[in-house]
Amino acid sequence: MKFLTAKDVEQLLLSGEDINAALENAKLTPSARDLLRQPINPRSSRNGNSTVSNQSNDLIDTPWGQYPDPSIGVEKFFTHPVIQRLKEDICDIGRRLWQRAYVDGNGGNISIRVGENLALCTPTLVSKGFMKPEDLCLVDLEGDQKAGQNRRTSEILMHLAIMKKQVKAKSVVHCHPPHATAFAVAGVKPPTCMIPEIEVFIGEVPLVPYSTPGTPELGRQIAELADNHNTILMANHGVVSWGKNVEDAYFKMEIIEAYARTVVVASQLGTELKTFTKPQLNDLLEIKKTLDIPDSRFDLKECELCDNDEWRPGITCTTPSTNGNTPAKQDVDPQTEELVNQITTAIMERLNSPG
Repeated sequence: MKFLTAKDVEQLLLSGEDINAALENAKLTPSARDLLRQPINPRSSRNGNSTVSNQSNDLIDTPWGQYPDPSIGVEKFFTHPVIQRLKEDICDIGRRLWQRAYVDGNGGNISIRVGENLALCTPTLVSKGFMKPEDLCLVDLEGDQKAGQNRRTSEILMHLAIMKKQVKAKSVVHCHPPHATAFAVAGVKPPTCMIPEIEVFIGEVPLVPYSTPGTPELGRQIAELADNHNTILMANHGVVSWGKNVEDAYFKMEIIEAYARTVVVASQLGTELKTFTKPQLNDLLEIKKTLDIPDSRFDLKECELCDNDEWRPGITCTTPSTNGNTPAKQDVDPQTEELVNQITTAIMERLNSPG
């Protein structure tokens, strides 16, 4: 197995060779992988001279980036180097989801929009930790499969509903991180105003009622919230998030799960959870506006922020205190207490009787 540096990859692109064949039995350095992930043609070499690869005429500009022109044909589109790199990105995120126990069995699904009416997605009944690029599927925005040897995920309709509703949603990730999913199962929205990262990058996390996975109804419920929320809990199911690319969508999962775990642990400490002041949250929302991340609270008055009225923390220890080593007295039924006294008296009389 050979290693390819960014310079090696650049030379391959300049030469017009089949990049897929060159990468088949090679390992890439981080800089080489970063270079390949840039769907830009024509490319600029390190000395500033403009270069054009043999694929440049196949690429068109879209609101989501530069992608192959679908008119080149489904199979050529599906195996284009730009699409191949996105398939690798999906497999990489799948491994991360599996390694962090955000998915189990064949659970979870990932998608990337790659055109006006096309999206890559994960297959059904395949572990996200062990996917290969050839496992992935190509669908149109109605969910009809166009390419791929495996059947597409049954939950792609939810992904596509988000993409059609929110133009910024280039990628969607759905999985079952345990602590965030626990909130979804309990029917509890996570409280707000506690940690800056979630306020800036996610914000309020809404909870949609349960619907059967893979149904159009679930997609409609999620899409209604996608304009103002990039991360959504699904009752008795899991979490879905969207982002500007697949890594951005995955980051939302790390943030919501870390936050949910922190809140669960803090709720067990037997003290009231502390929150930001409303002016402090307002400062975070101003930062969020500069990052062009949507939030349903942008237009709220300051007095309406940090509303956690529905939040109920976990049960804390309420064992009655005791004096010294004397156990606290338990409430006993009078008839039971009388029976115990009678038995005790009989035993003592038997023990004290002669012979």
